[in-house]
Amino acid sequence: MLVGKLSASGRQNALAAALKEYGAARRTIYAARYLADPAYRRKISWQLNKGESLHALQRDLLYAHEGAIRARHLEQQTEQAWCLTLVTNAVVTWTTEYYGLAVDSMRRSGRRVDDEDLAHISPAHSENINIVGAIEVDIEGELARLGPTGYRPLRIADALF
Repeated sequence: MLVGKLSASGRQNALAAALKEYGAARRTIYAARYLADPAYRRKISWQLNKGESLHALQRDLLYAHEGAIRARHLEQQTEQAWCLTLVTNAVVTWTTEYYGLAVDSMRRSGRRVDDEDLAHISPAHSENINIVGAIEVDIEGELARLGPTGYRPLRIADALF
């Protein structure tokens, strides 16, 4: 923002020029490192995939508006964005918890699950969430069915690992 303000001013000063050159040097260093280091490229790609996975989840959660916030007033837009953030965080937290339980269960049963493989799994997927419908839940019946752990039984798919 600072560089933008300095660049927009009618007369260029030494600080604006220095900041532009600094930015150009940082971009050049980043590009050189990205091109020269395959491990760094994989790390950047992994981070981009995580971000895209999160954005896809948020688009799915906002499916009725085609992934867009369409409220007219800033206060309503902010409220919708906060609600989306809350629901997204709930989905990611729920999925992370169940992934952890599944991995622990698999390891206890003697299956080998490498931490390196787990690093490539993103909990920001909506396949396990019923996004397009309402579900009525009998809370008392569900709690009785869950038993003392408070979790539903895990179903481990052999195709995953």
